[in-house]
This record gives sequence, structure tokens and C-alpha cells, in this order.
Amino acid sequence: MKIVCIGGGPAGLYFGLLMKKRNPAHDITIIERNRPYDTFGWGVVFSDQTLGNLSVADEETARTILQSFNHWDDIDVHIKGKTVTSGGHGFCGIGRKRLLNILQERCEQLGVKLVFETDVVDDQKIAAEYDADLVIASDGLNSRIRTRYADTYQPDIDMRNCRFVWLGTKKMFDAFTFAFEETEHGWFQAHIYQFDGDTSTFIIEAPEETWQKAGIDKMSQEEGIAYCEKLFARYLDGYPLLSNAKHLRGAAIWIKFPRVICKAWVHWNRIGAKKVPVVLMGDAAHTAHFSIGSGTKLALEDAIELARCFDTHGKDGMEKVLDAYQELRSVEVLKIQSAARNSMEWFENVQRYAYLEPEQLAYSMLTRSQRISHENLRLRDPDYVQRYEQLIAERSFAQAGLPMPYNGKQTPPPMLTPFRLRGTVLKNRIVVSPMAQYSAVNGTVGDYHLVHLGSRGMGGAGMVFAEMTCVSADARITPGCPGLYAPEHVTAWKRIVDFVHTNTDAKIAIQLGHAGPKGSTRCAWDGIDLPLESGNWPLVAASEMQYLDGVSQVARAATRDDMERIQADFVMAARAAAEAGFDWLELHCAHGYLLSSFISPLTNRREDAYGGSLENRCRYPLQVFAAIREVWPQDKPISVRISAHDWVEGGITPDDAVEIARLFKQAGTDMIDCSSGQVSKKEQPVYGRMFQTPFADRVRNEARIPTIAVGAIYEADHANSIIAAGRADLCAIARPHLANPAWTLNEAAKIGYHDMAWPKQYRPAKVQLERNIERDRQMAAANSGLSPQQIAARLMEGS
Repeated sequence: MKIVCIGGGPAGLYFGLLMKKRNPAHDITIIERNRPYDTFGWGVVFSDQTLGNLSVADEETARTILQSFNHWDDIDVHIKGKTVTSGGHGFCGIGRKRLLNILQERCEQLGVKLVFETDVVDDQKIAAEYDADLVIASDGLNSRIRTRYADTYQPDIDMRNCRFVWLGTKKMFDAFTFAFEETEHGWFQAHIYQFDGDTSTFIIEAPEETWQKAGIDKMSQEEGIAYCEKLFARYLDGYPLLSNAKHLRGAAIWIKFPRVICKAWVHWNRIGAKKVPVVLMGDAAHTAHFSIGSGTKLALEDAIELARCFDTHGKDGMEKVLDAYQELRSVEVLKIQSAARNSMEWFENVQRYAYLEPEQLAYSMLTRSQRISHENLRLRDPDYVQRYEQLIAERSFAQAGLPMPYNGKQTPPPMLTPFRLRGTVLKNRIVVSPMAQYSAVNGTVGDYHLVHLGSRGMGGAGMVFAEMTCVSADARITPGCPGLYAPEHVTAWKRIVDFVHTNTDAKIAIQLGHAGPKGSTRCAWDGIDLPLESGNWPLVAASEMQYLDGVSQVARAATRDDMERIQADFVMAARAAAEAGFDWLELHCAHGYLLSSFISPLTNRREDAYGGSLENRCRYPLQVFAAIREVWPQDKPISVRISAHDWVEGGITPDDAVEIARLFKQAGTDMIDCSSGQVSKKEQPVYGRMFQTPFADRVRNEARIPTIAVGAIYEADHANSIIAAGRADLCAIARPHLANPAWTLNEAAKIGYHDMAWPKQYRPAKVQLERNIERDRQMAAANSGLSPQQIAARLMEGS
């Protein structure tokens, strides 16, 4: 083939050398606008995993790169006068110039043609000039080719919120260093790492608002650098900060990060008699935030994958090769970009987490991308995790008013630490999420619910939520939904509550709700959200609406009389829940049900005091909350479940969720249960593991109210990461508990924590046994220097 790479960065150079190595007959030309062996930038970072990929792709290049790397394992986080260190991270730094020089030299060795100081304006002209069969568009972040064929590539470019500057220093750092400094204008942070024998990269970042308030936008380049030298003086030890962009004036060296995502990566041109593909690669196709150091990694792995696709599919033709490349690579890039987005947003919102203790803030930062989890950290640095788990446990037990348990071997992991809210203490942070079972008869729960909730209460969770329980017959979702609006309902629920209290040490919670416009439907297995075939009851909502267009009943707009009646129903149900003995109450204001229909602008089009602004739309749910808070026991908590994101343009956003939480907090709510969606069938949620946890994180750390995280949390590792990082206070687990009522016990055992697996009635014996084992261990240690005869004599003396 005849291959032309437009852009001589890592992607183009590496692809050129890989293809030339595979077939020396390929005619490969790389065209670069800069001079030979000239580049800009400081250092780049690779993980040990990336280095392994390079070694497999081209061992000779990888060996030369490895010889030029500065390797480190530790990460240091400096904040509020403290330094938190964790190890085992396995990173390497290399100068960008040195990396490109290695790739350029390797290309020359293999016979790849390098053309410098040529700025390509017209890719089609170049393709024709070189009679190209394949054009690689590796022309960087500001790709002309991507812009020219934007209709094909469909790029989505999002300019992010922070300003950052790439600087360097001759101060050496023996760990990857994150430094946070608070000013009167806001927080600045530095990302620092050594990349060769005498130089470190020093990236400084701050939100746009903070950067402007500090006046850097009006400073000269020299003044801005001097400001940063003073701000981070404690880490520089007198060394200056260096710029390699002297050609830029003023604050132009401070830039915003553009997140680039392209829907397609291949465009076809007709060049003479040939169809020639133009393939995006590297930053032209996608970007990943520097805080996870993956831009160069992505570029090199793009090259590896495309070369591999030629090996696998080359005999099937170019189209097959490029289809496979885009299909395989786009998935891997999406994973990295998702992690990069999480990391980038964490650094954009340092103020959100700044109130945390330094140890927790450092842990939150380490796990910010969700690629590094609690157990992954334990593999990297078990001592660090053990120390941090001990700190979390001590604080949790103290907050719960409990003594630390005696256990000579293990500290409870974060998810198994206690939690207190008002007068209720949960033994751990795992709760069984409310899950509709559609098995009640005329609103009355029975043996099915006793087994369902009782078995999960015995399975190790700290609390079990009953499914949404309806406050009136016409508040039910389906005829199989339970209620709390008749005396027999109280009796039936009390039987279950008493069983849980008598036979387990779990707490049990009730969730009160009103189906509103989503009521009078069939049980799920007969058709989700479909209206009953007969016997439908009338529906109400904030405004007239139909949940399923052309299918559902039309709900009428609730009148003030309706609202007063329904509020009274909630009050009656709350009193009944207290009579039944529930430990906890949750008010359901999510998922498009009645109270949710008032909150979302998608379903509330009222023009009275209950419509319009967010505060007005929350007015009725807040009134209902205030009414049940008044009759619910003061020593027992009330949480509120909200839809923190409608996943529809014009609907509730995470920004709104924070404000909703603040309103409920002011009204006396103890905790916000952060779910999302199910308000509109037009929703387009983005799923993934722990996909709703960021909502709980924002609400908890911006509104400063405890939260419950829900949604695709299915491993102890997930829950431990969430609790330890302060992203939520409780984790609600739904489907895994359906599959396994003892999910909590099993997950605890999987991570090596066996203490809680003992049945309640055997725990005193277990504690005594552990004490005996510890006593014997201490005695053996104290007597380790004695002879067997001396030990026997002491034992006979009883000492």
C-alpha cells in the first residue's frame, strides 16, 4: 500500500513504523509541519499496562522508550497542610520531545519517509500527489481534516470549564504529585511529575471564574508564571517555573481543555480512479483529559489496533479493515473517555470536596475516574488501604455512638461500618432497595412479603426497604401493589416488621408514594406501564398528561381539593407506618409518580403557585413532607427519593437536583435517595456501573446532606469505593438482592471479611473465641524466648 500520515505526532509515527515493520514493501510517508526533531510540550505519562502493549506491538521501540523513562510508584496528595501518600501505581514519565525523537529514529531505521516543515492545507491534493491508498489524519487537536469532513465525522467538541497551563521546573519530584492551594479567589491545583533526569512537568489548573478573579487573564506571561511560583512556592523549593511557549503573549498560554468525541472516524474520497479512506487517529479523533494522562496512550493504541486490523482483516479488503477498527477501537476509547470525564469533572469541582478531611479528599481523588477502585487500591498498596479503613471505621463508630468492635485481625471495610441518622443506627451501609413485587391482595401484604423481606433482613444488609407502599387505593401503580390505607394493612405490615426485628439485627423502612399519572396499570409481567384491561381508576398528576402517548390513561390536573385529600392520605399512612413499627420512612418524589410530576418541568405546566419556578414546583412535595414529618416519630429519619436527572432535554438536571435537595434539607429532610429517570418515555439515560452515583456525590457534597447511592452497584468493591470516597452514605442494592438475599454476607466473604457471617445467636461465643485466640497469641509472643519446660511451668502456675 501507499500510506500517507498527515501529522507527525505519536499516532502517525507509530502507525507508520508498525505498518512498515509488517511489510517493508509499503510506501509510507509522514508529513509534519514542524522542523525535524522539534516539538513542544513537556512530559507524557504511561501506565505499566500501556508499556506492556507497546512491548507486544514493537519490542525494539518499547525497549528504547523504557530506557528513557522515569518510573515511580507513589502518588502524593498535598492539601490543607497534610500529605497523603499511596503506592503501587506504576507510572512512567518521558519527555514528549524524547518520545517523538525515538519514534522518528525508528521510522527512519525502517525506511518510513519523514517530510518536515510542510503544512498540509489540502489533504486531497496530498493524497493525489502521493497516489495514496490510505490517508491517516493524525493532525492533532485542531485537525483541519476533521473540520473539513465534519458532516461525516460528526465531531462533538465541548470546551471545559478550567483554565490550565503546561509549565516545567528543574525541581525533581520522586512521586506523582497533586498539590492543592486555596486562595481568596478559589482553589488552584497542580499536577506534577518528573519525566527525565532533570525536569518535571508542572501543570497548573483552576476554574475559569477563579482564574479570572485572580486577574491572571490580564497578566503578562511572566506575571502569570510569577503568580504561580508564589502560590506553589512550598513545593518548588526556590526553583523557578519554566515556559516553552515564549512565542505566546499574555495569558494565551492558559487554555481550556476541549473534549472531542467523533461519531465516525472514516471518510471516503474519490481521488482519480480510487476510493481513498481518510482515517482519524489520536487527538484528531478523540481527547482524554490530562489528569489521567491518556492522550498519547490513546494515540499509540489507535495505531496498534489499526495495524492489527490489517493483519486480521486485510485479505477481506479496506472497508472490512476500517469497519473493524472503528468498531473495536471506539469501545475502548469510550471507556477511557468516560474515565477521563469523571476525572476531569472532579478537578473542575475541587471546591465541592474541599470540606472533606485530607485523607478522604485524597481517597476521593485517587478513585475519581472509577477505573481505580477500593480493591484495586488494596492490590497496589495494602498498608495505605488498611490505614484508611481504620480511620473510616473509627469515625463511623464514633459517629454512631458505638465502641469499635473487638477484632484482633480485621477492621470492618467501609460498607460494613455503622451509620446513625437521628435515633436510628444501621449496622452497616448496605440497604436493600425498594423493589416492586406486585404480590399484594387489595393492598394487603402476606406470606410472600414476609419471606421476601425477612430473608433479605437475614442476609446481612443494614436495612431493608419495603417496596413503594401506596397511601390510597387509587394511589397504587397496579392492583398488586401494597398499601397503608386500611386497618388490615397495618396488621399485615406489623407482622413483617416484628419478624425482622425479632430474627435479624437489620432495620426495616417503608417507602410511601402515590402513582399519580403512572397508576392503574397491569403487573409488570403482563405489560409494563400498560393500563388495566378493565377496572381502571381515574388518575391525577400535576398537569393533564398521558405517560404513554396514545396508550395510557389521561391523568387530569390535580385540583387544590385533590392535593389536600392526597396530603391527608400521606399523613394517615405515615401514622400507620409508625404504628406498624417501621424504623425509617422514605417519601417517594421520583420516577414520574405524583409528587415527581410536580417537580419536573416536563410534567408540570401549572400556572398557579405550584408551577413555574423550581421552588414553586417543589412546593406541594415539600408541603406533603412537612405534614408527614410532623406525625412521624422525631427520633426516626425520613429520606426523600428524587429523580436527579430526567435524561430529557428541558427536564430536571443534576444542577436542579442539588437545589431540590437544598429545599428538602431546609424542610427537615434527613437524607436524599438519588435515583433518576422514568419521568418521560423520551429519556435517553447513559448506563454503566454505578451510573447514578455521581448524582448522590453532587447532592451530598454540594447540598451537604447525607445521600443514598443507587443504580448498577453490584460488588462490595463498588460500595466500599462509594462510601470511602464520601460519594454517598448508604448504598441501595436492588437486583443483586433479588438474585441472592444474602448478597451482603457473600460480598463480605469475597473480600475476606468473615466477622458478620456468624448468625446473631452465636456472636457472643465468637467474640469470646476471638479473645481466647488473641490471648494465646500474645502469651506465645511473650514467651517466645522460653524453653518448653519453662513454658509448661508457667502454664501450671496459671500465669
